[in-house]
Amino acid sequence: MTIDTMKPFTNQRRIRALAAAALTVALSACTVGPDYRRPDVATPTAFKESQGWSVAAPADDVPRGTWWKIYGDADLDALEDAAGNANQSIVQAEASYRAASTLVDQARANDFPVISGSAAATRSGGGRGNNSVSGVSNASTTRQVTASASWEIDLWGRVRRQVESQQASADASASDLAGIRLSTQATLASNYFQLRQIDTQKQLLDDTIAAYQRTLDVTRNRYAGGVSARVDVAQAETQLKTTQVQSIDLGVSRAQLENAIALLVGMPASDFSIPVRRWQAFDEKRAPAVPLTGLPSQLLQRRPDIAGAERRVASANAQIGVAKAAYFPSIGLSAFGGFSSLSATDLFTVPNRFWSIGPALAQTLFDGGLRRAQTAQAIANYDANVAAYRQTVLTAFADVEDQLAALRILEQEAAAQDDVLASARESLALTLNQYKAGTVSYINVVTVQATALSNERNAVSIFGSRMIASVSLVRTLGGSWDAAR
Repeated sequence: MTIDTMKPFTNQRRIRALAAAALTVALSACTVGPDYRRPDVATPTAFKESQGWSVAAPADDVPRGTWWKIYGDADLDALEDAAGNANQSIVQAEASYRAASTLVDQARANDFPVISGSAAATRSGGGRGNNSVSGVSNASTTRQVTASASWEIDLWGRVRRQVESQQASADASASDLAGIRLSTQATLASNYFQLRQIDTQKQLLDDTIAAYQRTLDVTRNRYAGGVSARVDVAQAETQLKTTQVQSIDLGVSRAQLENAIALLVGMPASDFSIPVRRWQAFDEKRAPAVPLTGLPSQLLQRRPDIAGAERRVASANAQIGVAKAAYFPSIGLSAFGGFSSLSATDLFTVPNRFWSIGPALAQTLFDGGLRRAQTAQAIANYDANVAAYRQTVLTAFADVEDQLAALRILEQEAAAQDDVLASARESLALTLNQYKAGTVSYINVVTVQATALSNERNAVSIFGSRMIASVSLVRTLGGSWDAAR
């Protein structure tokens, strides 16, 4: 009895010894495949449009904040808040990120043993024999409770590389989410500014129509008094109706922009509207002050597409290790045990116990070049992702250069346009007075009115272009040029 009682403890010691040995081997295991190093990218030391910039590494986790508040527009603030909560592209990207995060946990789960258990009761019997009593067949019930465990030792780092790859992919998905959120915010701001630009153009045309109507009335009175010719009335009517057509035509673009904004804020276009109002920012010349020199280099680090591309390179690099690990044998440890008895009362007793434990080694001896092809594919995918990362960085520099140049040129154009507009307004006032005095013909009035209206509309367009270019700069920088926002 003493010897039988000690057997379970002896077996437990063996199991613990084997597990400790396996753990020691696992802890000393190597990891095949190249360790990751961020690819080098040939980049300039400064932007030609903005001296004082320097190159730095991606850091897309820097908060971008509510950058749109630099424009001081309450309507835009409300729309941006709505888009952040209800835009379906953002919701979809957020779900994709959560799905990518679960793949990390799935990959990490392969580094732990799989333990399972079962319980069964089986009724079995045979035909009626000579020993049966009253013709009753021989039958019995076997009761069994089992548990099993298996563990593949990650000796060559296949699981570790897989976890590394999935973690990098999840980080790339997080960058995608940040990129979609930033793109949605920027697109919304651009559409909103275009809509307000149309509202201001519409107000300008309506005011011009009212002025043309007054001029037409004067011309008709002059014609009735025999002072003006009929052609003057026809020209005044033509100019009035042409401007009315231009005003009506703006409605198409405005409706499309309003519907696009509805889509961005996650609302049905049929239930969404933005009241028409003149652009207060234009009237106050409230264009954002964008520093065209000395911008901090850290701003470009926030671009989500750069971070996402770099993380995909890391993921592809880890997959090379996964592919190379297939060349080495897999080592596993399995254990199986339980109790089996015909009687439920003595099921969990030592005589009814059974168990087994042992390691297993598996190695592919011939696969027709499959592993070699998979490794070559992983290397090719890595090279492709490196090229995509470098292209993304180069594109980022070009994007910033484009917007800095646009802002610099538009600022100069706006200053020149202000001078032209002042001259056009003065010319219009003088010509109208001369016409009323009868010193010039009506064709002179038509010419200066058309010139004045063109310059009025051009001033609005330039202001809108400056606002949209500033939004594009935010997008290319990965957030506001103001690091505090």
